[in-house]
Amino acid sequence: MFSKRIETLSESLTIAISSLARELKAAGKDVLGFSAGEPDFDTPELIKKAAIEAINEGFTKYTAVEGIPELLDAISEKLKRDNNLDYKRNQIIVSNGAKHSLFNLFQTLIDEGDEVIIPAPYWVTYPELVKYSGGKPVFVDTDENSQFKITAEQLKNAITPKTKMLVLTTPSNPTGAVYSQEELEEIAEVLKGTDIYIASDEMYEKLVYDAKFVSAASINEDMYNRTITINGLSKSVAMTGWRFGYLAAADPELIKAMKKLQSQSTSNINSITQKAAIVGLDGSVDGDIEYMREEFKKRRDEAVQLFNDIEGLSVLPPQGAFYLFVNTKEIEPDSMKFCKELLEREGVAVVPGIGFGKDGYFRFSFATDIESIRHGIERIKRFVETQKNS
Repeated sequence: MFSKRIETLSESLTIAISSLARELKAAGKDVLGFSAGEPDFDTPELIKKAAIEAINEGFTKYTAVEGIPELLDAISEKLKRDNNLDYKRNQIIVSNGAKHSLFNLFQTLIDEGDEVIIPAPYWVTYPELVKYSGGKPVFVDTDENSQFKITAEQLKNAITPKTKMLVLTTPSNPTGAVYSQEELEEIAEVLKGTDIYIASDEMYEKLVYDAKFVSAASINEDMYNRTITINGLSKSVAMTGWRFGYLAAADPELIKAMKKLQSQSTSNINSITQKAAIVGLDGSVDGDIEYMREEFKKRRDEAVQLFNDIEGLSVLPPQGAFYLFVNTKEIEPDSMKFCKELLEREGVAVVPGIGFGKDGYFRFSFATDIESIRHGIERIKRFVETQKNS
């Protein structure tokens, strides 16, 4: 009945867990949710004001598929200011969130049988979009010794004649790992002389704590030419529901091809969001961004300590994003079993590591208030102690 393409897709485990938690909550169960990747802060006032002004001015019509010129200019200026990258309007396209940007990219570049290298653990959507596009995900397992980052040697060993793309996420979802300048230079050296693209997902760029963020495309000219930079405002300025993402690439023909695809699917993104996004990009809300980053860092520091005080659990302090990737192997290596029983017994919703390609872990989002974090970890501690004594 259904197409073979749709049959290849699996439901997002993060969305599935969040939905189950909501259902339990609606049924009267006391549930604390740490599964969603969404800041608990409100969108900054200046951004909301820009949206209201756009509505009042009647900016409610169709726009250019790739985005309005002043928005493309704001993205260009942001990439120059923050990342030392030069992109013109015809090298940028705006889409309905970074997930849509990635969908357009994979649909445009990946052919049947093309291999895409994805370091594990990975964001749940990457392999699904690769498969939907006819490609083959090639997973490269990473561990705590490398802070969950792919090494140059691992990358070299994973490359075959069919390799079309490497997916990099920095900072990482789910581990919070951030690639250093040196690590990116080593990756660049491996890729030199190949035709392999890099999809660099930099959505959590503004949420970095103990590291310096470096954009993959900024390493050298060769990396600039092969890297497609994906970013947005969902995490940095809490614009998740606004649906805004963008993509920048050296080759204008690639942007033109994605524009063609988008013109036959969604066309332009919401016109009001475009006006609001300009304010999110031009530095006007940098103070709001820094406030959120500092609050996330405080939560991270306390949550890491609380988890590492629980006998049987451990976690590396993430350098960026707002997730902890907690090791449960000593208590229960089956992450699905651990998380399901935790939700049923203690009403705590976290995401099993298996959904990110790494069993024996769970992802805990600290994008919520500190009291809920303390309460949630206390419940997890109680659950772990019960598991150990059973």
